Amino acid sequence: MPAHTTHVPPAEAVTPTEAVAPLLRGIAVLRRLTEAPDGTLSLSALEKTTGLARSTVDRLTATLARMGYVRLDGRDVTLAPCLMELGNAYLAALRLPALLSARADALADELDESVSLAVGDRDGVRFIHQATRRRAMSLSFRIGDLLPAERTAPGPLFATQWTDPDWHRWRSRRAADPADRTFPAVPPRQHPTPDDDFVLRTTTAASDGYALDDQLIEPGLVALSVPVRDLRDPGTGRLACVASVVSHTSRHTAPDLRTTLLPRLRAAVTAMETDLRTAPPPAPGPPRTDLATWTGASKQELGREFVESLARGLTVLTAFGEGRSALTLTQVARATGLARATARRALITLTHAGLVAPAPDATFTLTPRVLSLGFPPLSRTSLPEIAQPHLTALADRVHESTSLAVLSDSGEEIQYTARASAPHVLSARVTLGTRLPAHATALGRVLLAHPQVRARGYALVDEELEAGLRAIAVPVHDRTGRVTAAINVATHPARRTPTACETELLPELSRTATAIEADLRVAGRFVHVPPT
Repeated sequence: MPAHTTHVPPAEAVTPTEAVAPLLRGIAVLRRLTEAPDGTLSLSALEKTTGLARSTVDRLTATLARMGYVRLDGRDVTLAPCLMELGNAYLAALRLPALLSARADALADELDESVSLAVGDRDGVRFIHQATRRRAMSLSFRIGDLLPAERTAPGPLFATQWTDPDWHRWRSRRAADPADRTFPAVPPRQHPTPDDDFVLRTTTAASDGYALDDQLIEPGLVALSVPVRDLRDPGTGRLACVASVVSHTSRHTAPDLRTTLLPRLRAAVTAMETDLRTAPPPAPGPPRTDLATWTGASKQELGREFVESLARGLTVLTAFGEGRSALTLTQVARATGLARATARRALITLTHAGLVAPAPDATFTLTPRVLSLGFPPLSRTSLPEIAQPHLTALADRVHESTSLAVLSDSGEEIQYTARASAPHVLSARVTLGTRLPAHATALGRVLLAHPQVRARGYALVDEELEAGLRAIAVPVHDRTGRVTAAINVATHPARRTPTACETELLPELSRTATAIEADLRVAGRFVHVPPT
């Protein structure tokens, strides 16, 4: 291992003269929101935590809201599911979740333990896939969470390939933050360990080909990790990622994990490496060449409140994806529709922010740090949470109550999972969790998909469940096209006739379902979105 020497500052310590300041400020806003509980901060809290002027915060958040990346609710700003498209671009370009997640999920089922995939992010470890078991004692880590390398099982495996500057950076971070307070995903360190402990664990991992975490994160948590290598170029031995089995000491001790589960983990990793070696090259999808046009139109409509340089800079991240893992400046400009000079300044800024890295052949690639832009809190978003703001907006527009429901396991009942009320003395009021017969409700008939309902695309129920209740419902599809839920608008017959429900409510209801589906497509690309 390299000897301790003086600290080498990271490249982003000095801001390049060509960096786009509004883009850096917008990234700072997104990072503060990512670190906040539930991804929400007030405008005044953002002003305080970023050190930006309130007027600047207002313009940045208005721009991010226009992009669909945040929601503005009075004085609060909340991360929105559409922001996950940035992390999706990184994960799609990486390809590892698409190629390896099924193996990880199968191993979790076989062992009845949690299994994760992680990549190295400088001197940290960042998760790219989680197959978590549902137990009273279960993991709270999320996709995109960053952990200090020395407190994990994957960390020593990644450190076997660190360079001298990597070790300098790690030692400097340890000295500046001995309690790991810059890692919100882990509890603060109570008793810092000597640097030599991690150096020894790294040496041992290099020799053994695996690594253990014996309650380094917190008491009771143990993990076993094995490297997944990219064998397409056997001479390099490059780590593609690290696969880990995670448990707690009531089920396994760390030595027991090694003795009992290491052979099966290694077998799964061998299969993963075969999948990587034999996977056909990805076919790139069509580039989003209308992005520059969209940002220009938004600037013309909103004027000073829309920070076009922020929007254009973030859209550069979406130029990457499956089949587009490494792009030249010219390719980025072509994929986004931006002028070459604009794309160049954006890439300089994103490189400075650690979101993009130069690669061979004058190309650029996304880094795991892109996941720090909202992905961890949003990766645990449920369908009701995605739908709620859309239902609230629908209720405000039509002045009627609206609900989201899913079909029960028996298929005979619906269960209400989200709702928004209207300001009427007489309105449909249903408690969340309530179950009703599916055949007697508009929601249920959509979910059961009877022939006439499937053909029309909606169901209208007129005082069948209860006198004085008229409701119309439409389906909500997941990213595979499967009907996963339904939404309705309920009214009293005195307020709207059946014809009025179809001409006035149905278009608004369909518009809302489309908006929920759009969020669901983004949120569900690499993450399972719970229906309840």
